[in-house]
Order: sequence, then C-alpha cells, then structure tokens
Amino acid sequence: MQGKVEICGVNTAHLTVLPQVEMDMLLRRAKEGDTAARDKLIEGNLRLVLSVIGRFDKRGENPDDLFQVGCIGLIKAICNFDPSKQVKFSTYGVPMIAGEVRRYLRDNSAIRVSRSIRDVAYRVLQCKEGLTVRLGREPTLEEIAGELQLTQEEVNEALDAVCAPVSLYDPVYADGGDPLTVMDQVRDTRNTEDGWMEHITLRNAFQALSPREKEILSLRFYDGKTQMEVAGKLGISQAQVSRLEKGAIASMRKSVSVS
Repeated sequence: MQGKVEICGVNTAHLTVLPQVEMDMLLRRAKEGDTAARDKLIEGNLRLVLSVIGRFDKRGENPDDLFQVGCIGLIKAICNFDPSKQVKFSTYGVPMIAGEVRRYLRDNSAIRVSRSIRDVAYRVLQCKEGLTVRLGREPTLEEIAGELQLTQEEVNEALDAVCAPVSLYDPVYADGGDPLTVMDQVRDTRNTEDGWMEHITLRNAFQALSPREKEILSLRFYDGKTQMEVAGKLGISQAQVSRLEKGAIASMRKSVSVS
C-alpha cells in the first residue's frame, strides 16, 4: 500500500481533515438524522481509515478491499457515536474501523477456523483494544483473560487462530546471496523415515538422487538440521546447500508427478 495514491477511486493525497469544531457540529447533526452531515463526516475522516488500514498492509490483502471495509467501520462508528460523551471521535472510531478490518480478515482467512473460536477471537481483539486505551499500554494475556473470564490458554488459542499464516518460504534474511527462509531456521523432526521416506514413490525418487543430494536431504529432513548446520558438516557454503537441496526436491517432485 506504500506509495499507492489512489484507492477505490479516491485520491488519498487530497484527503481533507475536518476542524474539531466542525466535527462536533456535524456529529450532532448526523445523530439527528442529517444525511448530508453524515456524508461530510465520512469524506472528512477518510484519512482516519487510511491510517488504520496501514496497520494491515503486510497481510498481502488488496488495499482497495481493506479501504472499503474500513469505510464500513467508519460509517458504523459515525452512526453509533454519542456526541454527548466526552470522547474524541477518533478514540471511538479507530477501534471500530480496526475491528471491521479484522473481522473481514478473519472471515476471509486462508485457514478456516470454527465459528466458536472466531467469535472468541473477536471478543478478545475488542477487549484488547479497549484495555489498551484504558491502560495506556498493551494488556497481558492474563489481563485479557481476567476481563473476559476465560483461561489464558483459551485467549492464546483464539489469537493464534486468527493470525495471518506465514509461508515457510518467506525470507527472513538476505545478504547478497540466496535468502534464508523460515524453513531454513526450523528443525523438522516430524518428517522422519517412518513418514515420507517410507512411502514407495518418494523412496524411489530419493534413491535416484546423487550421493551428495541424499546426504543433504537426510541431514535436513531426517536429522532435522538447518542449512547452516549442514553446510558446516559438509564443508560447503549455505548457498550451495540451498541450491543442492532445492534441486534435489525439484527432481523428486518431478519423479513423483511422473509416477
């Protein structure tokens, strides 16, 4: 989203900000049913939407979609805001907009989560934002659990369930050569010989590899060593290990697909 000037046909470089006096007047009129005032409030608070969806720009979602969802949250905030309360509109509106975006991301997640856990997650996120405003800092799991009368395990499970998935191939470090990925830093102790290597097609594909490729894959996926550890054991660079590993896996995939 960085550098994107136009979102949903709106030129974000020309968005205006309403003076506080005008905001208060329009909020009162909108509460009385003045649709023109409501429309002006929406237009005058699009920068608020933009700032909130900026928190979610690493999720890989279309900025136009997030902006539209954020605008729905803004409209809800305007409709539900009580001008008689001594609260700034932004203090009320930001959690509403963020909540709408989180609900959209939760419901459109690549990983399907049960409705009951999603509902708990939504309550946890709302509670977290409320406690953050009240305490002036991010609350602990214990504080959220106490507020909702849940166990810390239930809170943690709900938050994990709605986290954006991370690809094993996401780069975590690059220094001119092949980047290190999440997979490179994770030991794999589950993919043992009793798992994938005993499968007949994979075993045949494995046997067709060169001795060096077999050794690298055995160290990586049987012994659970990282690429750096394999490189140290074999006396070659991590980049060479990465290339040989990728080549061996590609050969096995091709062999399996032919089978």
